[in-house]
This record gives sequence, C-alpha cells and structure tokens, in this order.
Amino acid sequence: MNYSQLVTAIEDYVESTESTFVSQIPTFVQLAEERVYNSVQIPAIRKNQIGNLTATNKYLSLPTDWLATFSLAVVDPVTNAQTFLLDKDVNYIREAYPDPDDTGVPQHYAQFDYNTLILGPTPDQGYDVELHYYYYPASIVTAGTSWLGDNFETVLLYGALREAALFQKQEADIIANYEAKYQESLALLKQLGDGKNRRDAYRSGQVRMPVT
Repeated sequence: MNYSQLVTAIEDYVESTESTFVSQIPTFVQLAEERVYNSVQIPAIRKNQIGNLTATNKYLSLPTDWLATFSLAVVDPVTNAQTFLLDKDVNYIREAYPDPDDTGVPQHYAQFDYNTLILGPTPDQGYDVELHYYYYPASIVTAGTSWLGDNFETVLLYGALREAALFQKQEADIIANYEAKYQESLALLKQLGDGKNRRDAYRSGQVRMPVT
C-alpha cells in the first residue's frame, strides 16, 4: 500500500473527504508510524554508520537521525577485526577512567548527552567505529512508500484510523474498535519483528504448535 492508497482507504473507512479532515491525514499517518516504531524492533528502523575516533578525544558525535544505540564496535586499524564496546552509564565511565589522559583501546561507552557518546578509556589513536542504531525511517507521507506500507499495511491503516477517530471525536466504541484492530495487527508485527527476526532456528529450534 503506497501513500495515495492509504489516504483513499482512510477516507473510505471514515466516509469523509472534508477539507479540514483531509489536511490532517498526514499527521494521522505520521503519529501511527511513530507509535509503531516505538513498539516493535523491526529491521526497518535500524541502520549502521562508520565513524571515526580521534586520539585523546573521548567523545563521539552521533548521527543527526540517531534515536538509540544498538551496538558500537571499534575496528582494529591493522586486522580490521571489530571489538564491541560495553554499554555503561556516565558515572561508570567517570569512575573507571577518572584521568582523561589514560589512553588505550576504548572498552566502554555511555550516553553523554542527546548527540554525544563518551568512551572509556580515551582513544590512544585514531580508530574507525561502526555504530548500529535506531532511527525513524522516512515517512510514507513524504517518501510515498515505506516498509510498513509494503509489508504490514494493516498496522499502519488501523493506527492512522485510530488517530483520525480521535480527531473527529468519534464515539468511544468506534475509537476502541480501531484501537483493538491496531493492537491485533501490532501483535502480528511483534511476532515478526521481536520474534522471527530475532530467532535462530539452529539454537532455539523451529516454532512448533503443541499437538493434543
């Protein structure tokens, strides 16, 4: 389902093409997308980026679209082997590495502020780092298509309809019905994003239903 099809579906469900309502459809859709992206860890909200550490500088700037860190690895400049850093808090970094002049290969990182990580120990030389992180993908409103629209249109549709019903001040039972359909679709998406996409059949075994 692309954005044009989604808009048509929303208008058909609520039986309204009134101009004020139609002008708010992008907001309904974007609120639904944000709600989904903060509920399920689907691959579509993850990306990676190569960055650089500078000798004697214990801070790493984050990408502008960063939301949360998934993993951070230092790349060995000789072997290209990756060493994954352990996530700590700032207090731990400050106590474990009190002297910023103590340098070495970073072993830990912490969220210093909204756009910076702090590392410990301070890098002893320049290193490449690979950051895997969560972000908001381009909205279907602006891109025309999206992973959700292509693969799980129901959760996007019912999420937007729930926002539309709130905007229209619909009866409580109508809002509850859209919310229930949204939660039903979200549960299926969570089986995919938080279940199948994070499952190793070799180690965990294949999914099986009990037989009576």
